[in-house]
Amino acid sequence: MDAKKRIMATLAGFVVFFLLGWLIYGMLMMDFYMSNAGTATGVQREETDMIWWALVLGNVLQSYFLVYIFGNWAKITTFAGGMKAGATIGLILGFAFNLTMYGTSNMMNLTAALVDPFVSALMMAITGGVIGAVLGRK
Repeated sequence: MDAKKRIMATLAGFVVFFLLGWLIYGMLMMDFYMSNAGTATGVQREETDMIWWALVLGNVLQSYFLVYIFGNWAKITTFAGGMKAGATIGLILGFAFNLTMYGTSNMMNLTAALVDPFVSALMMAITGGVIGAVLGRK
């Protein structure tokens, strides 16, 4: 796979992942996460206090993570293949991260820890689909 295709897939994945994060976490499920927060206080940044470069870089790295796996190991070059792999990766990583956070912190209750992996799977599925489609372009 050439560098241009890798860069284009990473950028496309970043845009999708970033917009889905805003839509799902920032709009659709914000009340759910607020009502299922743990007892920790002062951990959520207000939008005006967010560290945008870190958020953007984190989203770029998540996108590149899928590009790397799809391009180097899995040879995924379709939207459907990317969705399937993205959903699987998102679900496994989501459960791993959220259960670890639940077990070691007071940032969320068990309900949020069990729901969030499915949100991660959805986001990674859609992002993975876009990345797979871009990697498969001639």
